[in-house]
Amino acid sequence: MGYYLITKLGYALLTLLGVTTVIFLLFTILPGDPAQMMLGQNESEEQLQTIRKKYGFDQSRTTQYLFYINDLSPISIHSSHPDDFSHYTPKKYKGVILFTTENRVIVFKYPYLRESFQKNGKKVSSVIKETLPNTAILAIFAICIAMLLGVALGIVSALTKDQWSDKLIQLISTLGMSVPSFFSAIIFAWLFGYILQEYTGLNMTGSLYEVDDFGEGSYIQWKNLILPSIVLGIRPLGVVTQLMRNSLLEVINQDYIRTAKAKGLSMIQIIRRHALKNSLNPVVTAISGWFASMLAGAVFVEYIFGWNGLGKEIVDALNTQDLPIIMGAVLVIATMFILINIVVDVLYGWLDPRIRV
Repeated sequence: MGYYLITKLGYALLTLLGVTTVIFLLFTILPGDPAQMMLGQNESEEQLQTIRKKYGFDQSRTTQYLFYINDLSPISIHSSHPDDFSHYTPKKYKGVILFTTENRVIVFKYPYLRESFQKNGKKVSSVIKETLPNTAILAIFAICIAMLLGVALGIVSALTKDQWSDKLIQLISTLGMSVPSFFSAIIFAWLFGYILQEYTGLNMTGSLYEVDDFGEGSYIQWKNLILPSIVLGIRPLGVVTQLMRNSLLEVINQDYIRTAKAKGLSMIQIIRRHALKNSLNPVVTAISGWFASMLAGAVFVEYIFGWNGLGKEIVDALNTQDLPIIMGAVLVIATMFILINIVVDVLYGWLDPRIRV
């Protein structure tokens, strides 16, 4: 298992390097001057030159790429001269100095995602740190709804195959998979947050934290989580229901299930002790992909409901051409996808011992 994990982590690092390269190339070949994006329309040529020199925009693409990789690397080399845009400062690169020479500083640090163009030089890592937890909470609630209801409905559908309840569940799950999230978000916000607001008490928009009327602080508003988490969980709910039904129907027709029936075990006991665990492999695969995409930022759902998460932050950054935030967010998304895939591969071995063999 140790060798397997090391191999997977090695492939993950190579994948991450490829993603980083693609991200850098995509956003550096875009038309426009990054220095102008930072200063806006009221810039002077002297200010533009200062910004270009400070952030290395006057360097070649190859040099900019190497410094970008250097900023992301946990062990990086920096200049000790203040005039160099890659010079080391404790505030900029929080870490531990490993070695110092006359011109160079070697540092062990967190990956540095650089600074926002539009948020007064605020670090991209700080922006992501503020928004990612909100998206994570939303994704966890949505995936729990999809997982619990989907598995339950899938079991009911499989046990009542070809009956009216099975057909109804199949119809609902197919409809849930077919409806786009942005359309569901608009319908749910309008219906439950506006038309039926008197009965539901829910708001059309709102985030996890809200400022009180007197501006004295923020407080958690859990009811704002209900509608976006339900909307975000609708599509994976339909997928999980279908997968659970089909997988369970396949498992209960195998020989060891027939042996369990011959021993006198009830169907509920057979599902709980034997069939359920072996039916979850395709469900885990689907859930892992959906969960990773939710963590990546449920862009439409967050934007429609005004949920201050990573998806909404990406949309705002695209509108203002804040390239460091976009690049940093995409890189964090890719990292989460890779880590979740590794965790899922390990879960496979626990769910099905045959995979370990």
